[in-house]
Amino acid sequence: MMLHTIGRVHANAGAFRVEIEANYRQGLVALDGFSHLLVLWWADQVSRGDTETLIEKPYRNGPEQVGVFATRAEARPNPLLVSVVAIEHIDGGSGRVTVPWIDAAHGSPVLDLKPYQPCVDRVRDAQVPAWCADWPQWYEDSAMFDWASVLTFE
Repeated sequence: MMLHTIGRVHANAGAFRVEIEANYRQGLVALDGFSHLLVLWWADQVSRGDTETLIEKPYRNGPEQVGVFATRAEARPNPLLVSVVAIEHIDGGSGRVTVPWIDAAHGSPVLDLKPYQPCVDRVRDAQVPAWCADWPQWYEDSAMFDWASVLTFE
């Protein structure tokens, strides 16, 4: 299996962007009509030691143990993560996609970008366990949510 880095996350002093390498910048053509992106990135800065498949009490109101596949934790067998981001600006020439925020560390490799398309990325009757049912239901509400009140780690 071969994966190719197409860019990097830049997260400095409250400014966030995804910067695409020169040979992939044509891939940004016609992306400007979309409001959001799915950014697939590699959590390369997470200690790879022995990756746990069972996590002890990651959520205050959750079960005592949660399987890694029932979390969005970075420490996983393959630290491939997906973030939904709003697009603020696209500069195709420099390959810079400016976003208001992304939950990736500075320098994280970006493996792919996909436009957020409601017809394939939104589920009408999604179900979640009771222990996370009071979390925000919408991306836009997540920024103001008190995540420290539900997570046991930072």
